[in-house]
Amino acid sequence: MFKGSLIPIVTPFKEGKIDEEGFRDLIEFHITNGTDAIVPCGTTGESATLTHEEHEQLIDLSIEAANHRIPVIAGTGSNSTAEAIKLTTYAKKTGADGALLITPYYNKPTQEGLYNHYKAIAEETDLPLILYNVPSRTGVNMLPETVARLSEMPTIVGIKEATGSLRQICDIIHLCGEKCSVFSGDDFTNYPILAVGGKGVISVTANIMPDKIAAMYDAFESGNFDKSRELHYQLLELHNSLFLETNPIPVKTALSLMGKISPEMRPPLSPMSPGNLEILKKVMAKYKLI
Repeated sequence: MFKGSLIPIVTPFKEGKIDEEGFRDLIEFHITNGTDAIVPCGTTGESATLTHEEHEQLIDLSIEAANHRIPVIAGTGSNSTAEAIKLTTYAKKTGADGALLITPYYNKPTQEGLYNHYKAIAEETDLPLILYNVPSRTGVNMLPETVARLSEMPTIVGIKEATGSLRQICDIIHLCGEKCSVFSGDDFTNYPILAVGGKGVISVTANIMPDKIAAMYDAFESGNFDKSRELHYQLLELHNSLFLETNPIPVKTALSLMGKISPEMRPPLSPMSPGNLEILKKVMAKYKLI
């Protein structure tokens, strides 16, 4: 249902509020440069510090700006099942094409708790749902067997996998087959996930080089595996520089250096340290981004 280069888009702020004009400009930047879907209100979009009203505002802005040119997959996850259902229901009502749902963070539910969480959401909507497994941020790892159980539900169509474990990714693909599309959630696994049967990437780096990430996927899809692999390794140093500090600090800083947004982040996130900022600038200059 979804494939290609999906962008977990940052949320630009000005004086504490969402920069609507800047957000619309970013969406145009992505559509012009080959991005296949917009994913607002994810962790890269600082979802943890958005109010419910801002969450709805960003979903509305995304749908309006994309204007049916590419899909909008709204981040609607929460560590509260009831809240996730509410956000997902809103995304469906307002016209989103799908929803991305992070595993409940802090609660550390069991595998049965994870299954029941997603099952409850899936039973409340016919919106296509993508699961999101990122244990380094949530404290819980959703196992392949749980993903396989969930993939039996018709509305659960994919998973963003950010464990960094190719073994776990292969187990998911083996157990689920075509019932659940797997997307890379870590840029360093972009090409490897495609090579083992993944359907696309949800890439932080695509925030600043959407054309290159889209080209890497398109080359793979067309059977030009050497070109796809070459692009993957060309971008490796840039991938690494965007994780010098907690995401999305470096990528928002990079977009600011490119003149696309202000560098403002929501507390408790803070500006990059001077040393890491200099490293980021050198890498960006090497890629001719600044």
